[in-house]
Amino acid sequence: MNAADLRLPVDVPSTALFTDRYELTMLQAALRAGTADRRSVFEVFTRRLPEGRRYGVVGGTGRVLDAVENFRFDSGVLDFLADRRIVDEPTLAWLADYRFRGDIWGYPEGEVYFPGSPVLRVEGTFAEAVLLETVILSILNHDSAVAAAASRMAVAAGDRPLIEMGARRTHELAAVAAARAAYVGGFTSTSDLAAGFRYNIPTVGTSAHAFTLLHDSERDAFRAQVDSLGGSTTLLVDTYDVTEAVRMAVEIAGPELGAVRIDSGDLLLLAHRVRQQLDELGAAKTKIVVTSDLDEYAIASLAAAPVDAYGVGTQLVTGSGHPTCSMVYKLVARADEAGPDAPLRPVAKKSMGGKTSIGGRKWAARRLDADGVAEAEVVGTGPVPAELADRQLLAELVRGGETVAREPLDTARDRHRTALAGLPMSAIQLSRGEAVLPTEYV
Repeated sequence: MNAADLRLPVDVPSTALFTDRYELTMLQAALRAGTADRRSVFEVFTRRLPEGRRYGVVGGTGRVLDAVENFRFDSGVLDFLADRRIVDEPTLAWLADYRFRGDIWGYPEGEVYFPGSPVLRVEGTFAEAVLLETVILSILNHDSAVAAAASRMAVAAGDRPLIEMGARRTHELAAVAAARAAYVGGFTSTSDLAAGFRYNIPTVGTSAHAFTLLHDSERDAFRAQVDSLGGSTTLLVDTYDVTEAVRMAVEIAGPELGAVRIDSGDLLLLAHRVRQQLDELGAAKTKIVVTSDLDEYAIASLAAAPVDAYGVGTQLVTGSGHPTCSMVYKLVARADEAGPDAPLRPVAKKSMGGKTSIGGRKWAARRLDADGVAEAEVVGTGPVPAELADRQLLAELVRGGETVAREPLDTARDRHRTALAGLPMSAIQLSRGEAVLPTEYV
């Protein structure tokens, strides 16, 4: 069972100010113009994948649901808006009773997406839906970027486990979100205890170089760690001389030493030397963990090395060079009058420079070839073709303001593994290329 599903007492502040000022000024103007209650449909999508990437990974859906539930304008928030004269009194009165009461559909977390995929669809009045733009994009752009980087690293690692170790390389709250997204993308554990507490992700960690330097000798440091944590611990062996440290580690912990960690130097060369030395010392079961500014390419380069696990920090939490997915939140349909049954009509911005969008409330499906492998992402605004009816991608997440699709984080993790397996094999190539599936509009 996932900690989030148990509703553990983790304080989540109001997310109402995780927004841009112009969301509120648009609301004020729409209220005054009498257009705020027009039924509207907003969609989240990206026009292109980050350069060289072949697929995207949906990350952060569960956090979006939390953010929508906690989007409340309490007295402190309202006082701030009033003191700064950001909106007028009628708008403040409207915000005091704000609750999102619309519907949200989206690609379930862990699913893959492509340019034009309607990753999230938000339906409600213009007033209630427009306010959610910034917080939704903030979460999805960050978490999906980390999940995609994690996925590529997991592909490169194969069956070897990956440890998320990026907390000290990003904002303290972003670190928790990054650990969550990394787990969805294929990492097996995190060093971040807040992520372990909030999302029930397995946590790992033993010691840093500071612990070795604290002691009068490396022997004293190893002895202290083994005495405290047992022989199955992981000893860091590159503070001074790696060869001598490995010899001493096995001497102190015995041949059942859990693992050694290498954090610097030529990892490929050192891994081979350390494996040979461990085997000669009778520690054939002792594992080798490598860290040190790894990314998917460095991990792939170590595929032939006798490495048992990888620890990744900076490159993971920054999206391995692509810290955002460039997702946007656009109004694609709206009614001409208020009322839940008012007919919708497509709307879209006309723009040059690659910022065009397609109007209309969309569905999406993934078409398979004769072998059951995905061959196209099909996006449409009309009736869903019968042959694609059971291949639709959007799932109902929120109905009438109530969340209907909470799930354990492991479900999203398993979903990603299944989705990736259903793509053409070229999807897992690390070489630069275009999106592995074309997006077809019907």
